Amino acid sequence: MTDKIFLSSPHMSDEGYEMQYVKEAFDTNWIAPLGENVNQFEIELAKKVGSKAAAALSSGTAAIHLALKAAGVGEGDIVFCQSLTFSATANPIIYQNAIPVFIDSDHETWNMCPKALEKAFNKYPEVKAVIVVHLYGLSADMDKILDLCKKYNVVLIEDSAESLGTYYKGKHTGTFGDYGIFSFNGNKIITTSGGGMLVSDNEEMIQKVKFWATQSRDAARHYQHSELGYNYRMSNVLAGIGRGQLKVLDQRVEKKKYIFDFYKRELGELDGVKFMPVNEWNEPNYWLSAMFLTGKVRPIDIMEALEAENIESRPVWKPMHMQPFFEKFDFLGKNVAELLFENGVCLPSDTKMTDDHLDKVCRKIKGLWDR
Repeated sequence: MTDKIFLSSPHMSDEGYEMQYVKEAFDTNWIAPLGENVNQFEIELAKKVGSKAAAALSSGTAAIHLALKAAGVGEGDIVFCQSLTFSATANPIIYQNAIPVFIDSDHETWNMCPKALEKAFNKYPEVKAVIVVHLYGLSADMDKILDLCKKYNVVLIEDSAESLGTYYKGKHTGTFGDYGIFSFNGNKIITTSGGGMLVSDNEEMIQKVKFWATQSRDAARHYQHSELGYNYRMSNVLAGIGRGQLKVLDQRVEKKKYIFDFYKRELGELDGVKFMPVNEWNEPNYWLSAMFLTGKVRPIDIMEALEAENIESRPVWKPMHMQPFFEKFDFLGKNVAELLFENGVCLPSDTKMTDDHLDKVCRKIKGLWDR
């Protein structure tokens, strides 16, 4: 596996920041859930993105789940959810016995289409919450989406699992809505191996989320539970890794941008190739570099050619409304998400890639146009 070029793999800091905090956890024998690393990771992440409060959790999925719970979403409630995303965005809606309604993307952002969202509000005025996604580190058109959510007085949750370090008009994604979530899964721009964070300016509700995430244990000498609880808190060891990773976030964003610019320079002039859109108001973290193909070369051609060289790539997410589990739910839009899925491919975007690696990928892809 040493010669494999990965799509996006964990990248620990050269300075060893992570081990300093992990060693501290071991030295103090504080390796159980919670502890100083958890407390400080919450403070440091909230400060980094400009949010008032944060709760470190076991996954980004757990963060979405508790955001929905905090929003008061329950059985039979309708939640608008971006269709072009990973299933972890939509699954927590089902956890709450709520009903997802899937919203299409637009070509301008690859994210939730404000026009489709407005149609959804007209059709389902009783909606309880909206989940927007910042796909591959690209910001959604937040002004328009925020205006609609404010107009209809609906809670907005930002799935920023892929967009830590992304800015929309100078402000971090994940801090526009009522709640924002980040993921630290192994393939994300920084990682704790597994974990997530919920951020909000509603400090009181973040405290409530921490209560729910710790099995809703009441303040009593004995074990007492007055509400349903979850085992969702992040461990002190993993939070230590996160604290170290946070120190190199800006470096990782810089390298991801370098990779995107390299691909765009080398491949952008090929017939039928368009790269994911970067708008003037958007400063992405470029988590994955993705292309949209309209010519003779298809995504499967690229993926198979790279796979033959032990190079990872993958399709753009298959939209939720096309998934066997979710296809029974309503979808509003013009099938832009379907087009992006059918014609999109994500290129290897690992921050440990060298120029030689990037050259190898580009040569292999260019060869498909020379056949």
